[in-house]
Parts: sequence; C-alpha cells; structure tokens
Amino acid sequence: MRALTVTPKSANSARLEDIAEPESEEGPIVVETLAVGVCGTDVEIVSGDYGWSPQGEARLVLGHESLGRVVETPANSGFAEGDLVVGIVRRPDPVPCYSCAVGEWDECRNGQYVEHGIKQLDGFARERYRTMPDALVKLDPSLGDLGVLLEPTTVVAKAWEQADLIGNRVTWRPRRALVVGAGPIGLLAALMGVQQGLEVHVLDQVETGLKPDLVQRLGAHYHTGKIADAVDAPDVIVECTGVPQLVADSFGALGTGGVLCLAGVSPTGRNVELDLGSLARDAVLGNKAIFGSVNANRRHYVAGADALAKADKGWLGALISRRIPLEHFEQAFERQADDVKVVIELKAAQ
Repeated sequence: MRALTVTPKSANSARLEDIAEPESEEGPIVVETLAVGVCGTDVEIVSGDYGWSPQGEARLVLGHESLGRVVETPANSGFAEGDLVVGIVRRPDPVPCYSCAVGEWDECRNGQYVEHGIKQLDGFARERYRTMPDALVKLDPSLGDLGVLLEPTTVVAKAWEQADLIGNRVTWRPRRALVVGAGPIGLLAALMGVQQGLEVHVLDQVETGLKPDLVQRLGAHYHTGKIADAVDAPDVIVECTGVPQLVADSFGALGTGGVLCLAGVSPTGRNVELDLGSLARDAVLGNKAIFGSVNANRRHYVAGADALAKADKGWLGALISRRIPLEHFEQAFERQADDVKVVIELKAAQ
C-alpha cells in the first residue's frame, strides 16, 4: 500500500513508497485513511529538524492529524464499519509512569511515550492502518471530511480545560479572552471561547483576507498591532504563536486574577528585552497564573469532537484552505500566504 514516509533528521527525504500491510498484532480494527492535516510539526520533520522512526526502521510514516473510516472491526469493539474516526496521536509509555497509567499520556513523566508520525510510531499518511479500540475516537458523521480538524482542536480543548481548572482555584467568572495568533490553533481556540460565551478577541499580523473574515464570522473581534492595544486586561490569554516578543507582551497584558496559556512552541536562541522583576511582581500582586500546554489525551479528543459537531460547518470548511492529492504531497509543504490549514487527501470521505 502507498504511504508518505521520511527519513527522520534528513532534510527533504519525504517520498511516496509502497509499504507492507499493517500487522494483525497492531490491533483488531482496520481503518482506511481519508486525509491527513499538515502542520508546522510536519514541516519541521520534512525539513530534517527532528522526528524518530520506529525501532529497527530507517523511515517513518508521516501524518499525525488524521481522518479515517473503519473498514473492519470485531463485534464488541464499540465501532462499526463505516464509522468516521480519528486516531489518537500519543500512546502511553510501556512502564507506564503514573500519568500514563491513568490515561493522561499527554502528561507523561518519563518521556517514553510514542507518537504517530512523530516519535517512534508510524503515522496515518498511509492507505490503511490497524489499531486498538482505545486509540480511536468516533466522529459525528455530519462532519464528513471536516473531521480532519479534530487533532488541532484537541490541543485547544486541553488548553481551555486547564485554564478553567486553574481559574477555578478561586471564584472564577471570566468574561473576556484574547487569542494571540490566527492560525488553525488560534482560530479553533477562538471558536471554543465563543462556544463558552466569552467575549473573544484575536490578534494577528494579517490585516485583510481570510483570517479577519473567519474571526468576524465567529462574532469575535479581530486586531492587528500590539497586544496592549487590542484588549484591556483579558481574563484569559491563549498564546498560540510562540513568538518570544508576543509571549512576553502576553505576560504584561493579562488582567488581575487572569490565566495565560502558552500553546505555541517558541524557537530558541531569540532574545527579547524583558523586565522579569516587573512581570513577576505584577503576577504576584495580581494573582496571575501562567501555564504551558501541549498534546492531548482521550478526554480532550472527546471534547474537541463535541466542539466541532456544534460548530458551523461552513465556517469549519473555510479553515481548510487547500486540499492536495497524495500524489502531489510536495505542494502541501510549500507555504502560501493565505494558507490556514492544508490537507493531504488519500480518499474521499463520502
């Protein structure tokens, strides 16, 4: 069967190749892959920045944002043939640590977890894969090919969950939220903020086009320029860019008793001027909390699937700016100015 593979840490080694059918030991459920989303992680792996192949293998099958359809399943699996499903990316470590042992593999304590398409576990950019029932999440069939958006939605589902948990350490009545960055993660964070009834503001550098339009269609407020000028003292900030200056500015913009979630991975080696004493003093005197969030467990997949099922399908569809056939996968890694989410299609969802 066809698969999109890469030699980890070898730049521009991505290629289509024939690989063996999945082994029965991998699980009793057979899923045909319909599509995989492309994100910055995939671009970095293709560029040779990182990635780890399965033990004993030279190459890694790409693709961690997936959409598939069940084609074979045992009677008592909880799934039926034809179900639209998404594969959970991270799997527990083999020890397991105490977090993995209770299903919170996103908080793995010893780093021995594996991740489809990223770390020591083949991804979903192949025509078929086998898996266990607990590694799949069923989608509302009305989502169709929009279900490929679930994995990035899980990232912000976790961010919102943890922001609420931290906020509720005291009486917590958030009203105003700021999302920094209008990429897929930022727009999906804005969607979930609106679904919670918050007054949502989104800041990005793009002044016209699809991103401002998508924010306005949500009923949220779009801003460019400086964070300090966008909104006054937000209760929650979800920083999705990882840009060091924007991270620093988010520290200072947070309102009293507010919660800042860092959901973007920052590059290293970039210095910004930062009055850490002033920020620390402000955080202490203002009872502010800052946390980082990455990956997701099953609970967040379920929450993300619910958020997508409730969302306007036209709005979700507009997030997918390009759909690329597998045969032309190279185009998916060529960034275009108006891209939001790029998807590689293996097979039609309908």
